[in-house]
Amino acid sequence: MNQTPDPDSQVEIEQPFMSHLIELRDRLLRAVIVVLVIFLGLFTVAGDLFELISTPLLEVLPQGSKMIATGTIDPFFTPMKLSIVMSIFVAMPFILYQGWAFIAPGLYKHEKKLLLPLMVSSTLLFYAGMAFAYYVVFPIMFQFMAGITLTGVDMMPDISRYLDIVLKLFFAFGLAFEVPIATILMVQTGMTTPESLKEKRPYVVVGAFVIGMLLTPPDIISQTLLAIPMLLLFEIGLFFSRYFLKLKKDREAVEETAGDVAEQPLDNEQDMEEALSRYERDEAALDEEMDSWEDDGEPAPKK
Repeated sequence: MNQTPDPDSQVEIEQPFMSHLIELRDRLLRAVIVVLVIFLGLFTVAGDLFELISTPLLEVLPQGSKMIATGTIDPFFTPMKLSIVMSIFVAMPFILYQGWAFIAPGLYKHEKKLLLPLMVSSTLLFYAGMAFAYYVVFPIMFQFMAGITLTGVDMMPDISRYLDIVLKLFFAFGLAFEVPIATILMVQTGMTTPESLKEKRPYVVVGAFVIGMLLTPPDIISQTLLAIPMLLLFEIGLFFSRYFLKLKKDREAVEETAGDVAEQPLDNEQDMEEALSRYERDEAALDEEMDSWEDDGEPAPKK
């Protein structure tokens, strides 16, 4: 027989869903407001900001050379575009915090301890990638470009195209520096294992240079300077993924112990108390090990 759906049960299902949508809307709105506030502040110094971004190129231009604007609105639109993109980069920690605050209530304690450090480290790694591009890659690449300028040709880069190249490199190196996080997540989710990644290291080397070719301008300098850090960061991610995998296995062992406790007969109270004590000791030891990871940067030795 077909049963008529209970209207009260449908309301109970719809209300939590709507509350989640409202919370998501509020957090997205907060992120947008913060980006707009930062943009208004950066736009007032957009000229100085573009001058800072263009310093690596201006320092290697021949004497008397300067940048030009070939478009009618480029002198206005280019600094504004830079201000918008930099506003998003600056607001990234707050944007990620809003995402964290939205999903955190639905996570277990050990998931929170794993996800929060990954979010913080991914943000720092993205900024580190941008800094590496600005302080290391740009001077070398632009010096190389200025050195191969043909005789009789004046090097006067267009500000709009220059900004496109700079933002592309910022994004490419920021994304490339996320390799350790991607490696850890792949191992943690069971997509692969550290041993499997170690065996596929030759393919990773080729893939790093292919990605460098796709994400950077067509010059061997920037491609190599992107591929080499990716390989080093891959090795770092491979090293730390073993520790996270160990923590995951310890957690699964604790949960298995809890399952064994639940399956024991209730009339054996002494065995139940002993099993529960073992479970509590294992869980406390695992929490202590994960806390030491957050404090010291590496898991505490197992007792």
